[in-house]
Amino acid sequence: MPTLFLSFGIIPAPAVQSTACRRPCPVSPFQLDLDHELRTDPNWRLTVTYSIVAYDPVERAWGVAVASKFLAVGAVVPWAQAQAGAIATQAHARVRFGPDGLGLLAQGHTAQETLALLLKDDPNAAVRQVGIVDAHGGAAAHTGSGCQEWAGHRIGRGFACQGNILTGADTLDAMVEAFSDASGELADRLMAALQAGDAAGGDRRGRQSAAIRVAKPGGGYGGDTDRYLDLRVDDDPQPIHKLKDLLDTHHLYFGEPRSEDLLPIGEAIARELQALLVAEGYYRGGVNGEWNEDSKQAFWNFIGNENLEERWNPDGNTDLIDAVVLNYLRERFKG
Repeated sequence: MPTLFLSFGIIPAPAVQSTACRRPCPVSPFQLDLDHELRTDPNWRLTVTYSIVAYDPVERAWGVAVASKFLAVGAVVPWAQAQAGAIATQAHARVRFGPDGLGLLAQGHTAQETLALLLKDDPNAAVRQVGIVDAHGGAAAHTGSGCQEWAGHRIGRGFACQGNILTGADTLDAMVEAFSDASGELADRLMAALQAGDAAGGDRRGRQSAAIRVAKPGGGYGGDTDRYLDLRVDDDPQPIHKLKDLLDTHHLYFGEPRSEDLLPIGEAIARELQALLVAEGYYRGGVNGEWNEDSKQAFWNFIGNENLEERWNPDGNTDLIDAVVLNYLRERFKG
């Protein structure tokens, strides 16, 4: 396991609470009064959650992954902008921290500076929780003293994990370890952290929604935006499982074929594809294993309808097929 450089932001429990209690800890009179004040504030929104913000210097990508017992958490917590940074705003979430914070990061402020500026004039900073990573991977986090137990954060090199109303510190510790040990692109590492947090306990009230957002220059569809990945499960009893399925599907549709996965379309594969095309009504020629122009055109029409065109003919060679696509077609259309 790589060496980690971490700082710990564990919020000590007030005297009336116990971090080891097995039932929901009692709420102090201070928290009750503050809740009353917040509910009169149009910016008030309670988002109990665990999340990770991170930067990948090799991929040049900034991202957020989040899960919560909260409807459509992806509409509130995660914010990311290429060459600026990523932000998670939660607990009694002030949603403006997202766009305002990205604006500050885009101006060149560090994560720590941005966090300080956001909280400076916030009268309810005690119940906010925020995680930020900046354009260069600097990370900062804030867990207000009024956040409900268990609440805390972890800051590492290029990432920050934070959570509130968790089953315990194990959730964040598991996220740190999983993210640090995972390989692949940033989205996969964020997903690994989310899965580990869920397995370690997650939100102590249960599960409802999850989301991943990743931004990188030219990463959006067609290359003219930075929105490389924006996946959400808004209301489901197993949101992280569903989110992983969505991420795998995203990789299938939009992932770049690896050279080692490209297979020549010989007679056997050609015959297999022709039979599939006949069965699906795209091809009326012979199932003879000859990968001719009619077969290629029929296959192009077919994969276009299946949204798989990004994975065929990446180098102009129509005599190769991505093994990932071939295996998917075999499973999807097996007789």
